[in-house]
Amino acid sequence: MKLRSILSIALVFSLFFSCGEDKNEDVKETKEFSYNVEQFADIKILRYKIPGWENLTLKEQKLVYYLTQAGLAGRDIMWDQNYRYNLAIRNALESIYKNYSGDKTTENWIAFEVYLKRVWFSNGIHHHYSNDKLKPAFNQVYFNELLKETNTKLDGMAYSAIFSDKDSKKVNLAKGVDNVLESAVNFYGSDVTTADVENFYSQKTSPNPEQPLSYGLNSQLVKVNGELKERVYKSGGLYGSAIDEIVKWLEKAKEVSENEAQGNALGLLIDYYNTGDLQIWDDYNVAWTAATDGNVDYINSFIEVYNDPSGYRGSYETIVQINDFDMSQKMSVLSDNAQWFEDNSPLMEEHKKDSVVGVTYKVVTVAGEAGDASPSTPIGVNLPNANWIRKEVGSKSVSLGNITEAYSNAGSSGRLKEFVHDDEELELEEMYGKIGDKLHTALHEVVGHASGQLNPGVGETKETLKKYASTLEEGRADLVGLYYLYNPKLQELGLVDDWKSVGKAAYDGYIRNGLITQLIRLNLGDDVEEAHMVNRQWVSAWAFEKGAADNVIEKVTRDGKTYFNINDYEKLHDLFGQLLRETQRIKSEGDYAAVEALVEGYGIKVDQTIHAEVLERNKQFTSAPYSGFVNPVLVPEMNDSGEITAIKVTQPVGFPEQMLEYSNTYSFLPTNN
Repeated sequence: MKLRSILSIALVFSLFFSCGEDKNEDVKETKEFSYNVEQFADIKILRYKIPGWENLTLKEQKLVYYLTQAGLAGRDIMWDQNYRYNLAIRNALESIYKNYSGDKTTENWIAFEVYLKRVWFSNGIHHHYSNDKLKPAFNQVYFNELLKETNTKLDGMAYSAIFSDKDSKKVNLAKGVDNVLESAVNFYGSDVTTADVENFYSQKTSPNPEQPLSYGLNSQLVKVNGELKERVYKSGGLYGSAIDEIVKWLEKAKEVSENEAQGNALGLLIDYYNTGDLQIWDDYNVAWTAATDGNVDYINSFIEVYNDPSGYRGSYETIVQINDFDMSQKMSVLSDNAQWFEDNSPLMEEHKKDSVVGVTYKVVTVAGEAGDASPSTPIGVNLPNANWIRKEVGSKSVSLGNITEAYSNAGSSGRLKEFVHDDEELELEEMYGKIGDKLHTALHEVVGHASGQLNPGVGETKETLKKYASTLEEGRADLVGLYYLYNPKLQELGLVDDWKSVGKAAYDGYIRNGLITQLIRLNLGDDVEEAHMVNRQWVSAWAFEKGAADNVIEKVTRDGKTYFNINDYEKLHDLFGQLLRETQRIKSEGDYAAVEALVEGYGIKVDQTIHAEVLERNKQFTSAPYSGFVNPVLVPEMNDSGEITAIKVTQPVGFPEQMLEYSNTYSFLPTNN
């Protein structure tokens, strides 16, 4: 599970995000290093440092370099996964950008540049977060002129996709439609239905039912002469030319691995890419989870299933990371006490794990990202995703420390004062919001995703809860964090010096975001659709409704503005515990009817009056609601024999420059795959 913005420092809304979420911050930019690159549309581009790079040995630096190159080699896989025409469209847009010699001061050209940058940021023509197709602010006539003047060719469906209403949603999770058929994501043939997917995988049987394989994770499902077939991502298979480049760099990384365990895991990952064998994937994840020693670690392959409306197929992503030993040691108390948290949770006894094993938590420094992790990047990750591996072997949780630092130093928006209810709430956020966010990230990842177990005989969550699986899991992990954020155990463990104030700040921020401030990301009239936004709303709205009789959360209208004020933190804590117990029951029992009622009843629909008000209040702020990153550039220095003698960390000139360089250097796929 991936967390795109849980952690923050002096955050705008004290935003608590689940795995896979972006954020916007409210802090001062430092003078020593410029974190801001540029802003366009609803996007802010940032840069990040790699502190401690100079403390790595040359061998370790080589390992990081090879792993980042492996990650970038597969970059185009994510583009093609997102939409079947993305690569053709990107090539055309970049050709225009590089070759157009006309007037670049016109509104049309500026609109073209913004559109291209949005496409770059989203790894395709659908918004990285809302899944809506990006709409160009220039017209078709102007685009045709650009194509002609630059001698650029784009035709057929790739051309029409830019301006038509077809394939308007990358992922369509709306109720009452065929979610697979109506989703533009390129995980399925254009004629494959939800029923096709369910029927196909219902016939799959794992060799060991207690260790179910992740069927569908690394393939595209298509119809060939009316028969369903998987096109497997592997060397010699789908995306084979890019995968061969990934393997080339992974083999170099294996040669400089820090220890035997790390080398063995890399060897299994190479075998998996070469064969596409899902048993090897599980073997790799077991080995990778156990390989916890060393300064360098990584995430690489087809992992998160958020973009699959049926929850089977993994998007390509990589993160290369360096351990922050000091911060990791300070925060290891959470993983060391994972069993206490499990034993003392409000879950039904039959849903608790008797033994929580192999849970590790580290704060890391990111050295490079690609695929689904870039340019919009996570700030926390917990892997592997397989329930049986989590139960029997354990999991790795990381917080991306330098990414969080970059977010927190990237500029001020001033939104916090606009949306807090009163001075007390503001003071709590300013004093305790930072530590509250940090601990919610840790609790969500370390304790949340590692907690609970399925009932015997209950299938994998993607099979039982279907399209609601992701939002249920993220909400469940959020609730674990919320439940323990208001608990004296945190102070007993030495993590806070005032657990009640930290908990209050955390609860204020979560409710404020879930019921009000996240609405700035939606267009008026839209439903909430993205899994993490949905989970924050259903958690908050459920607690608001269930606590109404006791006025636990009060809706306040003042001077024409709406606020939500928490009157009873103790009762809210109890409500979070009740909902946590219920969400675990739903997951453990595979109760589809219950999760559908919860999500559809509380997480989808928006109060349009409040939404309009929030958008109006937000107009005064210029800071973009989404942020992402350019990556530092690792530059190897060679001797006369071609051996690397040093690796320097540099920063890219800008966002367009890095995107063009990536396309020039790491394009290993044809436009049609």
